[in-house]
Amino acid sequence: MALVTAVLHRGVVDSDAPLLCADDLGVLRGDGVFETINIRDGQAFLLSEHLDRMANSARRMEFELPAKADMALLAEQALEAWRERAEGEGALRLVATRGREHGGPLTVYATVDPVPRERILPRRDGLKVATATLGVNADARGEAPWLLGGVKALSYASMMAVTRWAKTQGADDALWVSADGFALEGPTSSLLWLEGETLCTTPTSSGILPGTTSAYLLEQAPKAGLKTAERLISVGDLKNAEAAWLSSSVRGVAFITQIDGEPVAQRPDITAELDKLAGFAVPS
Repeated sequence: MALVTAVLHRGVVDSDAPLLCADDLGVLRGDGVFETINIRDGQAFLLSEHLDRMANSARRMEFELPAKADMALLAEQALEAWRERAEGEGALRLVATRGREHGGPLTVYATVDPVPRERILPRRDGLKVATATLGVNADARGEAPWLLGGVKALSYASMMAVTRWAKTQGADDALWVSADGFALEGPTSSLLWLEGETLCTTPTSSGILPGTTSAYLLEQAPKAGLKTAERLISVGDLKNAEAAWLSSSVRGVAFITQIDGEPVAQRPDITAELDKLAGFAVPS
């Protein structure tokens, strides 16, 4: 159960009360979009950027979100209730579906949950990842918009399936790899790696989801004396990188310790700088 639930134009509601109709297309077909945002000190980190990405995802799926100001108000209503009831890190989730099967308004709501300790331990302990084929070349999704590359859609079944599969392989998370051998992104995270003094990430032209946290880190990287670049990297080269990370809005910055059982080099100094730049607290 979410600690807080708020509905567009209604405000905070009982989190145990029914919210969706049985024929809501978000449930029937995963036809909708969402964002999950880190809350620290009672504020949503990079809220504006998340709202922009959510609106772009909706446009890619051929529907329009409510005005950004209305979405921001919904978020603030949920945050205000969170501040009254809890402290510490939270996760704000904003959801918009196309609505009911036979027409009508969008279904738009927000929830807030506390972030469990096990969710953020990878900031301290890192992640073992298993590579999983995406089944298409790195440039395929850019040429096939119906594959929804770069869209944060509610149809997340394959993301959850590959994460479960990775755990059966003794890994903590998965890493999508294109059919032509390039490392792309995690199921719920962006890929970063270090080449010399350059912090690199995968170009969005490959169809990855544009990461809000990774974009912020690249924007702030010069403060840590780092250059930045967007480029493709093979799995073999990634295994030999000076360091690599998966970044996401709630889990934060998690360094990769192994890829398919092979150790990956570490740069604890750079990891500490990335945590500091994005303001993620590392658990003791």
